[in-house]
Amino acid sequence: MTAADGTSITGATLTDIATNGIWGSGLTVSPSVVDVSRALVAALQGTAGGALPAELSELADDVRQKASINFPSIVASDGVRLSALSIKLNDSSPHPVVIVPAGWSPYGWLPFLYAYLTLAQRGYHVLAYTPRGIGDPALPSTSEGTVDVAGPRDWADGSTVIDYAQEYLDPSRIGFLGESYGSGISQLVAAHDPEARVSAVVALSTWGNLATSLYSNGTRHLAAVQALIDFTGGPLEEKFDAETQQILTDFLSGQNLDDVVAWGTERSPESYVDTTNDRGIPTFVSNTWHESLFPAGQVIDAFTRLTVPKRLNMWIGDHGAPEGPGLAGLPTGLPFPGLRVPMREAYDWLDHHLLGVDNDVPNWTEVNNQVMFTYQTGPVPGGTRLITVPAHREPRPAWDDVTTGSETWYLSATRGTGDGALAETPTTGWERDFSAGELTAATAMDVILQTGQQEWFGNPKTYDPAKFERSQLLVWSTGPLTGQGGVARRIRGTATVHLTVRSTADATTLVAYLFDIAPDGTARIITHEPYTASDPAPDLDSTISWQLQPAAYDLPDDHRIALVVNSRDELYSFTGEDGSTTTISSPSRNEARVELPLG
Repeated sequence: MTAADGTSITGATLTDIATNGIWGSGLTVSPSVVDVSRALVAALQGTAGGALPAELSELADDVRQKASINFPSIVASDGVRLSALSIKLNDSSPHPVVIVPAGWSPYGWLPFLYAYLTLAQRGYHVLAYTPRGIGDPALPSTSEGTVDVAGPRDWADGSTVIDYAQEYLDPSRIGFLGESYGSGISQLVAAHDPEARVSAVVALSTWGNLATSLYSNGTRHLAAVQALIDFTGGPLEEKFDAETQQILTDFLSGQNLDDVVAWGTERSPESYVDTTNDRGIPTFVSNTWHESLFPAGQVIDAFTRLTVPKRLNMWIGDHGAPEGPGLAGLPTGLPFPGLRVPMREAYDWLDHHLLGVDNDVPNWTEVNNQVMFTYQTGPVPGGTRLITVPAHREPRPAWDDVTTGSETWYLSATRGTGDGALAETPTTGWERDFSAGELTAATAMDVILQTGQQEWFGNPKTYDPAKFERSQLLVWSTGPLTGQGGVARRIRGTATVHLTVRSTADATTLVAYLFDIAPDGTARIITHEPYTASDPAPDLDSTISWQLQPAAYDLPDDHRIALVVNSRDELYSFTGEDGSTTTISSPSRNEARVELPLG
């Protein structure tokens, strides 16, 4: 068939989603995702002008035959109208409802029609809605009001949506499933619904603590916040109320950050973990190692505090990449094995806790980590690669079981190459400096969402450390390492960097990166994290320690580990002076070092 704009929907459209993901260029939802969803809406309304790909046509026909499809406008307590889509199964059997708050997108609830139909086919009523203020006003999937950023008005709206579901769908149980923005709202509504009506939550590409997602180690995550502002479907002045505009303006300018932190803390599922535990809400969490919007560390910290039935899946890639194709539309013939797994496990979680299906969920471990880049790939036309064997996954009873040991690598002075060494014994009395303020080729990613999305599909970014600008950063590396089974080091958990720093400015930002350097000199990123020291006076030493983002990474035999420290990354704010000098040293009894987690 054709979408509303005449775009042809073919098997190739689904293959595009399954091989390239849900994010298009310019930080937008892929046109293929939108086209598929519009075509499915047309099919559900009986206005399709042609044939869908067979797998989608059968899915839409099956749901049309056994369900009533409506597009209600749900009125919030303050009169704001929330755009929604409902699927009510028409048989006389009791069915639970899965409520799906939309992600942060100009398209509101539209992009994941495939997921709603899949849920209905599994035996659920479905009620998807767009949170207030989200969407392009020209689209029917847009809701009225201003964006509350998962605040109290969104919590109340979630309860209003539950009221609507109970009145019009008469569900046997109530679950929430959310991706990105919808995942945070799902957790927060479950914790705040006055009648405690939520029986299970699936939170995909989610956050645990919004404050530390946006501002941690004294460093603002500017690119993530700017991307969210740009992705609402309108300008800041129209999409947010005056109070939220002030919060976002303060954040972008680095002012009144205590107020920003309080605002983010109020919107953090971690702040209400005791309520979630008291209510016993089974919670499924999915996230990625190189997450650019909601970094993995704060999600894991919140997850570990849960005492309810819980599951944490950590995947290769970035925000929305693992779950996206399974939400937006998958072809019958998958381009690589394992593509269905992220959403299959999410659905299994709901099936067990809402439908009462006797599946394997009770036997799952609490944690299952995919090990970065352990997939096998083959070349495809265009110069990219396609996964032929999925990456290895490691189930663990709990997060505390991920790291079983550690080793310390000490930073040294320069060698003949001009770089420093990572050595097994301390060296002291040296210092090295670099010029601060410039972006370098050592960076976490080229483009948020998209660089990590390519990791998920078997094409991680490759770096050339020889081109790292030595005047603007410092490099330390091990020699070639070896280990058992072809793996030199099994990095599992959270690395810590410990440095003594001096700057000619009254503040300095440092960004630390761990790289895997192959024998041919190319590199891949393992993890990174920024730190801003704003208290020390100029030209005084200050000793700092900070944790990098958690990782699960197998370093192959004969590869080297490199620590790179610079002052600036496009993801983050820079605090300091352009052209100032940052000096790193290793005084006696306070040696510069990186502590590597092993498992």
